Amino acid sequence: MAIQETGCLDYKELTGLRQVPSDVRYTHGPVAVIECVQCIPCNPCESSCSKNAIHIGDPITNLPELDEEKCIGCGICVSRCPGLAIFIVDKTYTKTTAAVSFPYEYIPLPKEGDMVRAVNRKGEYVCDGRIVKIMNPKSFDHTPVVTVEIPFEQADEIRGMERL
Repeated sequence: MAIQETGCLDYKELTGLRQVPSDVRYTHGPVAVIECVQCIPCNPCESSCSKNAIHIGDPITNLPELDEEKCIGCGICVSRCPGLAIFIVDKTYTKTTAAVSFPYEYIPLPKEGDMVRAVNRKGEYVCDGRIVKIMNPKSFDHTPVVTVEIPFEQADEIRGMERL
């Protein structure tokens, strides 16, 4: 598996692990994409989801599974994942752009409207993006969730931004 060679997933590996929502689900708005591949005792994503859309079950070392029909793309699980392995992808943002939300644990925080350099899973620059939302309520416990608008065709690749 390429993850052992590169240290990060590629989109084909995610689809092979069945960690990617269906094309049909993407047409209904924002949805969580869980890119966790660590079989470790962890379940904050499951316990934080008020819609019961994320299941780990027993044993606690199972990989999380998303019930895409229950997920509303709220982003709470993004801030709760200690592995920073959950993202919200909205392929319905506009006709030509998508929105990707990700955890951002650096300072300073970007501001809505800022133009940023969006990066892939390896941290490599892919395209420019625009910050459209920053969620940082106290309940997120110091893990803001930043949403960037990017070209639609980059929705499956963008997973962060270069630090400011």
